[in-house]
Amino acid sequence: MEQRTLGNGLVVFPGTKRVRYLEENAAAVDVKLSDDELARIDAAVPVGAAAGDRYPNMSFVHV
Repeated sequence: MEQRTLGNGLVVFPGTKRVRYLEENAAAVDVKLSDDELARIDAAVPVGAAAGDRYPNMSFVHV
């Protein structure tokens, strides 16, 4: 199986309050996906599929 590198080597972890969760997230480096699994992921969420703002524009709301 061909090893494929995605991105530029940076890994972003969601915020966590517990070391054990950070360790669990870091263990993902050992996960090996098959070519079929990678193809299924690419089909489900193609590059560029996530778009838009994280939060809606609330500038029109008057407080």
